[in-house]
Amino acid sequence: MSQIVAGTQIVEAALGAPSALLAGSSAFAALIWWVVPLTGLIGATGYVLWISKFKSKFETETSRSVGQFQRFQDSFRQSAPEDEKK
Repeated sequence: MSQIVAGTQIVEAALGAPSALLAGSSAFAALIWWVVPLTGLIGATGYVLWISKFKSKFETETSRSVGQFQRFQDSFRQSAPEDEKK
């Protein structure tokens, strides 16, 4: 038991942390258990609202972009047989 007490005193001396600061770390840990999930909840709610508000806009832009890319690919397919005829 005396080795544990001596080890704790050595760690406190090495870190320069008094016992009160180590006791305060449990309050900080409790705060983290509230802050992290609350931040995740706010972030998830914001993401869902953002997606639901802007989803249709991005879908139409994506469809337009895919359509343009398909026309681009088709232009190569249509021009290839013309080159072979010459």
